[in-house]
Order: sequence, then C-alpha cells, then structure tokens
Amino acid sequence: RTAIDHIHKSVLITLIILFCQQSTHHHPHTNMFKLALISALAGSAAAFAPAQTGARSTSLNSFSADDLPGALAPMGFFDPLGFAEKADEATLKRYREAEVTHGRVSMLAVIGFLVGEKVEGSSFLFDASISGPAISHPGQVPVGYSAIIIAAIGFAELQRAKTGFVDPSETSFDNPGELNADYYPGDIGFDPLGLKPDDAEELDIMITKELQNGRLAMLAAAGFLAQEAVDGKGILEHFSS
Repeated sequence: RTAIDHIHKSVLITLIILFCQQSTHHHPHTNMFKLALISALAGSAAAFAPAQTGARSTSLNSFSADDLPGALAPMGFFDPLGFAEKADEATLKRYREAEVTHGRVSMLAVIGFLVGEKVEGSSFLFDASISGPAISHPGQVPVGYSAIIIAAIGFAELQRAKTGFVDPSETSFDNPGELNADYYPGDIGFDPLGLKPDDAEELDIMITKELQNGRLAMLAAAGFLAQEAVDGKGILEHFSS
C-alpha cells in the first residue's frame, strides 16, 4: 500500500510540474485556471498521504475528537471555530456523517460536471439534446426523467436513514437526526468490491483518504458552480480559452 501511495503522489507532483512549465506562455485567465487545478492536484496528493494514527484506532462503538481520522500534517485537527470542542459525542457523530455524505455527493458532482460536458452532443441519452454548462443541464432534462432521478435519490437517502438513524417514532422531538448507537458515520454497508479493511489502523487510513478527497471535491464543486454561474461557460471550455 505504501508503494502505491508513493506512486500516486509522484504522478500528481509530475502533473503539477508540467502545468507550471506550460503556464508561463498562456493568457492570464488560463494561468489562473491552471493555478486552481494545480491546487486541486496538490490537495489530492495530500489525500493519499498515510494518516498518522499512532496507537489509536477507530472503534465503531466509540467516537471522540481525539480519535477521529481525517487529520493530516501540517494542519492537524483543523477546527478553528471549535465545533468539535463544543460538541458532545452524538453531535460530533452527526457532524462527521454530514461531512462524509457531502464529500461523497461532491465527488460524484465533480465527475458529473466533467463527464456531462464532455459527452454533450454525442450522448445516447435524451437524443443528445442537452448542452451548455453543466449547471444548465438539470433544467433540460425531460420532466418524466427528472421524477425518476428524484425518486432514485430519495430511495438512496431512505436506505441511509434506515441504516444510520434512529426511527423518529423512537426518539424525542427535540433530538432530531439521532444516529444509532452502533452506527459509525458513513458506514452504510455499501461495499460491493470488498474494499473495507478489517484492520482498524488500515480502516483509519482509508477513511482519511475518503475524507480528504471529499473535502477537495466540495471545494471543487463549489468552484465549478460559481465559475459557470459567473461567465456562463462550461468548466471544460476554460481549458481551451
């Protein structure tokens, strides 16, 4: 695993160097876009760095800020507003559940942005009639298909809720979103490829990688949305402009 991590980081660092070499002869706007991409690549390299777990390990039945995976040097446990310090165990679990879920959605969103714009005009879906920036694609999807998409999202969220959350009829009204005591945030039981390690330390490392990539994806997705809303151009258009 360590060798693979080093390969990942070496590839990403090589890409960063190549972009730096090519950026000196292009338009300033292109350089700014490449700078953002370089930052993203650097963040991805950090995501592949092994977590410093030491003697601590992730337990599915205990949860505290001292044992949380996801902290990497040089930032360490980054919580400048002290949310974790002020939170009890139940609240901290909800914070982590929200973070990992938003990270997963954002990773899918980033892929959707790039793939959706790449195949426009050539996709077999909807007679290849959907085009333009990705933020305009949902409004071009026929109503019937939109209902199917919404139903699929609702089904996925229902399964997540049934796995991780206490039935609302079994908890008090002033404690919404209570997680099951034996539920570890993000562990919804979906692992078709059997990638989840049995070793607690290796599990911490995998969780850290997912969190880091999810955090990067949340920033990237927000940047994609803002950029397309500002100039009305697709993200891939910026590579050639």
